[in-house]
Amino acid sequence: MTNRRRVLQIGAAAAGAVASGLLTGGQADAHPGGGGGARGQTLVIGHRGASGYRPEHTLASYELAARIGADYIEPDLVSTKDRVLVARHENEIGGTTDVARHPEFAGRRTTKVVDGVSITGWFTEDFTLAELRTLRAVERLPVVRQENTLYDGLFEVPTLHEVLDLRAQLSRELHREIGVYPETKHPTYFRSIGLPLEDGLVSVLRRHGLDTAQAPVFVQSFEFGNLRLLRHQLRVRLPLVFLTAPAGGPFGDPRPYADYLTPAGLAELSDVVDGIGPDRNQVIPRRPDGTLGTPSSLVTDAHRAGLTVHPYTFRAENQFLPAELRMGTDPTGYGKALDEQITFLGTGIDGLFTDQADIGVLARTLSARQISRQDL
Repeated sequence: MTNRRRVLQIGAAAAGAVASGLLTGGQADAHPGGGGGARGQTLVIGHRGASGYRPEHTLASYELAARIGADYIEPDLVSTKDRVLVARHENEIGGTTDVARHPEFAGRRTTKVVDGVSITGWFTEDFTLAELRTLRAVERLPVVRQENTLYDGLFEVPTLHEVLDLRAQLSRELHREIGVYPETKHPTYFRSIGLPLEDGLVSVLRRHGLDTAQAPVFVQSFEFGNLRLLRHQLRVRLPLVFLTAPAGGPFGDPRPYADYLTPAGLAELSDVVDGIGPDRNQVIPRRPDGTLGTPSSLVTDAHRAGLTVHPYTFRAENQFLPAELRMGTDPTGYGKALDEQITFLGTGIDGLFTDQADIGVLARTLSARQISRQDL
């Protein structure tokens, strides 16, 4: 494996500078939402926390992300049987918890159709919060991130309320505002089974005083209808972000993502949302050989429509990197992740989702230095 330890040491040093205010300065007036990042800087968003270093969507993962420099932490939200929002990547939890080792829940294993896809496993909507509390998180990608399996069985499934309490605690301790970037997972599906996500999400955010235009919050969704409901029916004031993919479209929506990302589509989106979260390949497509191609016009077009751009997801392992930035033959080894992120920062993006927030912080610092030298 490439020298991961050295990368982390450099990133930790950069994160320490963030905490002391040497790199970030004041809060981010340039962004909707009042979370971290200095004026004009891109935001580093801890994707599922620090999922490159801890099992994803655990309080330990979120805490580590903040401590190594993330401006925002990102919980994906699903519902329990008793209508409590909890943080899991999917409502199927066979791959992210130890539920399969619990014989008392063997009968809960079932097959469901979620957003048109048949899935077999255990689902959060079939468990009360008290029952979920008996489970423990495990690493979702044990082959890629074997080190993270060290923490299997240690951490509970957190609620949104607990994530927001942690956000407030870390903001006080680190002397900088830590933002939260929740995603509603499968909102149409949950609405169809009588467990709508929107009301519960808004209720918890308002209980924590986070439904304002300057709150350190972005709410994201792959379903535009979900965001429209939040804005127009529930009248949220906080920033909203529409997630997109290179193919297909929102579930149940005949309109493809590509149509939403035309100049006319972006102008329409701007009446409801504050930003877009595209797949990073929609910002810089890859060539047939897997190398980075020429940047698209998406960032420029979105900015013209008044939208911020936060692409996903940047990861350090070779198997996730463009072909020319891989190092060695180990797909789980680290490649030139800094080079990739610096290249994307050069397109003018306003933030990025990353599994390794310390690398994102360091890439942001190095990119800013390059820009400063060019301005001399």
